[in-house]
Amino acid sequence: MVAFPLPKNAVEAGYRVIGFDSVGSTNAEAMRAAMAGDAGKIWYAALQQTEGRGRRGRAWESPHGNLAASLMMVPDAPSSGLAGLGFVAGVALNAALARLMPTAAIRSGIDGADGTGVWAGKVGDFSGSSTRQNENASDGGRARIALKWPNDVLADGAKLAGILLEAQKRPDGRTAIVIGIGVNVVAAPEGLSYPATSLASLGVPFDARSVFEALAESWVECYETWNNGAGTRQIIRRWRESAAGIGAEVAVQRSDGVLRGIFETIDDAGHLIVRDDEGHRIAIAAGDVHFGTTATLR
Repeated sequence: MVAFPLPKNAVEAGYRVIGFDSVGSTNAEAMRAAMAGDAGKIWYAALQQTEGRGRRGRAWESPHGNLAASLMMVPDAPSSGLAGLGFVAGVALNAALARLMPTAAIRSGIDGADGTGVWAGKVGDFSGSSTRQNENASDGGRARIALKWPNDVLADGAKLAGILLEAQKRPDGRTAIVIGIGVNVVAAPEGLSYPATSLASLGVPFDARSVFEALAESWVECYETWNNGAGTRQIIRRWRESAAGIGAEVAVQRSDGVLRGIFETIDDAGHLIVRDDEGHRIAIAAGDVHFGTTATLR
């Protein structure tokens, strides 16, 4: 076991943490706790995962020293609103990174049309995402930190962190949610189909335990704002303030063809809003989304 520090506000709010040097999957540990009837508010954190997984069951490499953390919650909220916890996690992680990284080293906020990338996913399926964006968005040596719809954190267009939500119906009939968060602290996985980066390569000296402590602190505030779904609009507004790709050209591959337009915003339900060439505003809940130069997709 490895000690991961819980901040004062998390302890006072009733959160707990179990830490590992290495574990198969923190999400799997959290799911087992959910099925065993644990009341929730429990973190599982590790310096390495050997059986980590990302979206759609893909293997997720986690070099030793990176952060793998999963939080099991049993919210008093309708199942239809639980996907909003992915946005809560994104806002919390973004806030944590902002506290850890020197102000002079980061830029945050909407980045207009400077991104090129691809995402495949569905709002409401409790899934994370992978992206490819240009690596030339830095400004005076400062990394551009942005949230990538729906569940990634980017630094200069390269993936720094990802979020994976999984839902589990418990024997008592309630729904448990496991929020898995992986942060590339000391190294980024190699051999990926998209660029990835780490805090170490950005010159950020904090270790995984420090990142976890900052994340756990931010989570408490953001979860309270979410307020079992009543504060979803506030959370999405905060998420939108640091969104990647708003204002960029976008192409969405759907079952009936390709929709092209401008990624206009994210609505209060968490959907991408695309304005097509005829000026129609279209809400996107699912599809393969390409930004910038890749929006010429045929």
